[in-house]
Amino acid sequence: MPSVIVGRTGPFTGQSVVLSSEPLSFGRKSDNGVVIVSPSASRLHAEILAEDAGFVLYDRDSRNGTFVNDQRVTRHVLRSNDCVRIGDETFLYEAQDSMETVMDLSLLDVPRPIAADPGTLRVTITGGGPVGLAFALALDEMLPGRTAITLYDGRWTRKGPEIVWKDETQGNFRRQQVVTVQSRQYLALSEEVLSALFDDDSAYSEMWPVGPDSVDGRPPRNIRIARIEDRLLALANRRSAIRLVPKRFDVEEQQNRLTQEHVLVVCEGGRSRTREHYADRFGAADASIYSLDGEHLQDIVLGLRVKSKLPDPMSVLLTVSQNRFLLNSLRGEGFLNMRLTREEAKNVIGIDPVRQVFEECIATRPCLMSRQEEDNEFRCPTHGTLFLPALLRSSPLWKEIRQGLSLFGVAEDDLSAITSFRLDMVQRPRFTAQLHRPTATSPGTYGFLLGDAANAIHFWPGRGLNSGLASATSLARSLSRAWQGKPLRDADFIRHEAAMSMLQYRHKSRAWNAMVTTDEQGVTRAIKDIIARSAEAGAGAGARAGAGVGATGAASGADGVDGSDLDALLERMAGIRDRLGSRLPGLPTDEELRSHLASIAPATLRTLRESGAWDTLIVGGEEADIDLFYQSESPVFVPRPADPRAIPLPRNGVAAH
Repeated sequence: MPSVIVGRTGPFTGQSVVLSSEPLSFGRKSDNGVVIVSPSASRLHAEILAEDAGFVLYDRDSRNGTFVNDQRVTRHVLRSNDCVRIGDETFLYEAQDSMETVMDLSLLDVPRPIAADPGTLRVTITGGGPVGLAFALALDEMLPGRTAITLYDGRWTRKGPEIVWKDETQGNFRRQQVVTVQSRQYLALSEEVLSALFDDDSAYSEMWPVGPDSVDGRPPRNIRIARIEDRLLALANRRSAIRLVPKRFDVEEQQNRLTQEHVLVVCEGGRSRTREHYADRFGAADASIYSLDGEHLQDIVLGLRVKSKLPDPMSVLLTVSQNRFLLNSLRGEGFLNMRLTREEAKNVIGIDPVRQVFEECIATRPCLMSRQEEDNEFRCPTHGTLFLPALLRSSPLWKEIRQGLSLFGVAEDDLSAITSFRLDMVQRPRFTAQLHRPTATSPGTYGFLLGDAANAIHFWPGRGLNSGLASATSLARSLSRAWQGKPLRDADFIRHEAAMSMLQYRHKSRAWNAMVTTDEQGVTRAIKDIIARSAEAGAGAGARAGAGVGATGAASGADGVDGSDLDALLERMAGIRDRLGSRLPGLPTDEELRSHLASIAPATLRTLRESGAWDTLIVGGEEADIDLFYQSESPVFVPRPADPRAIPLPRNGVAAH
């Protein structure tokens, strides 16, 4: 019978390693067979060797010693039930016959791998949004008849024989945002999924023109995220290999079952509890790379659900010509996203009308505040709060919201809901980790981060979805190549890790370049601070102009707010129009633009001008192409991504989107 080492305390608790003729090393260095995280352990602390006497434990000149049954040893022939202490972690040495006495007794009820089909890949997915569902469907297609997939999401409920999304009466407020899916991503989907998403022409639009990120001349497509969720869930209901569980995944509750799974895929989003549970395996995220002057840079974005009367070409031109507002819509209906200054972000507050206290639910959860028919106010259905700036109609934030509505031809009554979200970027060291080692009674479990659990929340609608779909495709391909019914290895996921690193760099560098701008003197500043400075100057100028005469219209004012901002914006838009004209017919003329912008307050025009145009040379450049890593079996090498702060950020010219 083989002998085993079983973890008793520390991160290795409950896991076991079958001893063989190969040496088993212990220590802090990552290439040890058992990595000890305790700081009191040495890089190579101890080793177990197979000798004539049996299995022998050697201390390898460790700094703090190796202990067996609380006695310090340099060489010790292991006997059944010996307790080994290395650093702060302890292990039990046992023969296989005694194994059950040291394992968690609840494991006795778990089917052993011997009882399962060794050719079936067992997968658990946490989070059944578009990324989790897309991954499950793709893996089932690539390994037909060879997978058993369990997918958890607490936003689902059972309706007859099917699993469906909960509605508002059940506490689930569906996401109505419109997202932009790039052609590189939607063309990588199966024919069945493509048909389910785009079989109805009215369900999507092609608002944005073909660009360098388009494949086969196919433009990006705008589609509601709720439709993607509905259609993918309907497909998953019909797959016998996919078991849908309408329950939030609890990693503590499922710990024993997870030891019998080959794969755990974490798709819960940016605030994933499962990812944080395994933080020691995936490593700590680094925020310093996305810091400016020692401050971790974050943007708060207000999402305004609107109905715009403007044609798409006008909306596109207005959007890419400035960095304050972004409209992403489906035939005029969607979300107008407003970048907030630091001061404005402090005012994104709800007020409880009963208790008369302020709540940050919209800023910290976030919540969706919908306009109520009875009082025309924006109310959070979860917390009962009202959107405070809308109650104070003369507040600076509400005035700026109204200017954004006017810019995109939205009547105030056509603003139906308000939410907010944060752009908060970090650099993750890895996306793949071995969570449990293979033993005589378990297959070994690998964990993966996909979607926003791997990346951050993104300012552009759909940017997170695009990287999420790409990451799902990449992992499905790696698993379908690697699965041979044997324990998985780190080497099986080199291509996937390379693809994830490329996706992280591409999307994070985009986000960084949408958060900062560098002037001609090489000084980098946060765009939100430039907007704040411009708004303060414009407010002061407006106050002085209000004391004089002719202080109405975009072409009047004082202190430089005299029409030059409108002229500068029109000149910028003309340049963008020249570049987009061949790919986006119907762009407005100078006269149409001037007439439309005439109603915008001079101070807002100043802010739009100084915010700068989209740096589409970087923001709208080529998408990360994960196909590069799956075209052959040749080795993959990806150099460490450079710090995006070291990349020049030209903002004088704007390349075509």
